[in-house]
Amino acid sequence: MNTTPLPEKLEAATQWKDAQALKDAVREWSDRIKVQVKQIQLRPMKRKWASISTTGRLTLNTELLDLPKELGEFAIVHELVHLLVPNHGKLFKCFMSAYLPDWEEKEKRLQGFVG
Repeated sequence: MNTTPLPEKLEAATQWKDAQALKDAVREWSDRIKVQVKQIQLRPMKRKWASISTTGRLTLNTELLDLPKELGEFAIVHELVHLLVPNHGKLFKCFMSAYLPDWEEKEKRLQGFVG
């Protein structure tokens, strides 16, 4: 019988297991969005949660590993959508709404953390 207290179980289920789990989420989302990510790297970043180059090189802030999965997924989807739309205009927001209907709420929550 598992004796882990329920709050710890819930927290573990909502946190990233490790860097590989975060990278696996990138692959799943890139398949869903139908974009190609050529390289995924994690490193400390002072001012951003993530960035992506036009060639498909995705860099994720290592601090995402300590945040809830849904906020990490927001950062991933946000960057992957930039491969479809380079700016934050109406089309970008339409894609974000299609893939993450509650993206604006997640964006506000992520902004509450210091990156």
